[in-house]
Amino acid sequence: MRRHIWFALFLLVALVTTFDAQSATACPMCAAANESEQTDVQPRAYMYSILFMLAMPATITTVFGMSFYRLSKQRDDEQIGAELPDDTTTA
Repeated sequence: MRRHIWFALFLLVALVTTFDAQSATACPMCAAANESEQTDVQPRAYMYSILFMLAMPATITTVFGMSFYRLSKQRDDEQIGAELPDDTTTA
């Protein structure tokens, strides 16, 4: 019974937040462009905001990918160094 109440409450909150579109605003650049009276700024603001939003996931993914690659490369180099025999011993 409790499960049904939680599900109904979740569904109600999801519907209210989905259809409450007046509280949703555009990105900051678009909002600033809409508030200004210059009409030539608005397309540029949309362009920059879209480029920024597209570039951020790629940048974050690239940074994490390169970091993990360097860590794995460093670990492999340390393992290879530990497996090599030491040539400084004299017979």
